[in-house]
Amino acid sequence: MAKLRASNRDFENMEVFPQLSLDCVIFGFHDGTLKVLLLKWKGTEYWSLPGGLIRQSEDIDDAAIRILQERTGLDHIFLRQFYTFGKTERYDSQKVSDRLSHVIDPKSWYERAISIGYYALVDYAAVFPNPDEFTEECKWWDLEVVPELLFDHNEILKKALHSLRLELSYQPVGYNLLPEKFTMPAMMRMYEAILGRKIDPRNFQKKILHSGIVIKLNEVKKGTAHKSPYLYKFNQDKYQEVLEDGGLFII
Repeated sequence: MAKLRASNRDFENMEVFPQLSLDCVIFGFHDGTLKVLLLKWKGTEYWSLPGGLIRQSEDIDDAAIRILQERTGLDHIFLRQFYTFGKTERYDSQKVSDRLSHVIDPKSWYERAISIGYYALVDYAAVFPNPDEFTEECKWWDLEVVPELLFDHNEILKKALHSLRLELSYQPVGYNLLPEKFTMPAMMRMYEAILGRKIDPRNFQKKILHSGIVIKLNEVKKGTAHKSPYLYKFNQDKYQEVLEDGGLFII
């Protein structure tokens, strides 16, 4: 959707930057699985990432924040600009136009568009998914079962995940993906879901506790089948200090 032309009124008033757009990869974590928020286009079975155009009156980061707020209902969102997609032929434009011709006039598409990619980390439980004017559904998908997406959005998603993995030790990932109170196993599963591989639990817990970024609470998680694990919360000041001093090397 980030490749859609603006309306004639927008062009006349220079309200947007023509051929420059945003694509946003919104990550959440739930039930031990990394998820991504996708949009389903009206009257189709096709999905894509959220995105949009940049207004002349707003900073690029502010445009990304606006788009993310519209899709999630959240006011405070952690986001990172991770890549610019600018190949002359990013996808089969005719194929996309044919699939969406009942939603958008084929003449409304740019012949070429450059897209700035952002990824966001959000608390899954706090999000209220909301479609836009071109879509009928906005929902979470498990990362492992994401379908073929429109445009080049599978490539954008892959690049976003790669960027997240590279920055895992330098960004407050846990603070943004986990709820206020969490168990140590839940935190470990979050890192495993991002990395796509298993982590040694004893070594993980030892490094996390040694870092001082979490505080053990005098509470346990209720409703578990086995021994109830203790709950933790982040020490925000210490977390930020560790990241600024060189990173959280726990894996």
